[in-house]
Amino acid sequence: MINPLNAAAAYATTASKTTGPGMAARDGVSFGDVLEQAAKESIGTLKKSEDMSALASVGKADLNDVVQAVTNAEVTLQTVTAVRDKVLNAYQEILRMPM
Repeated sequence: MINPLNAAAAYATTASKTTGPGMAARDGVSFGDVLEQAAKESIGTLKKSEDMSALASVGKADLNDVVQAVTNAEVTLQTVTAVRDKVLNAYQEILRMPM
């Protein structure tokens, strides 16, 4: 199985070596920044679900709010898992490319 940390390190090494025409840095938000923001939002959604569940266990939260928070966390987790699988599949496909 491919280790995501090794994949990220390999990407960073390759990105640092790329120079030449067409390889200049572009203005705007980078792909890494977009992924970082999505990860932070996902963690926030999961944390909110945990907080709502804790409040429900002591009777301080509405059941509808708890169900909605848990459902949002479930959808977020499924999305993160799907994106992770796609990234790893793409990395494996790149590794299979002939040089």
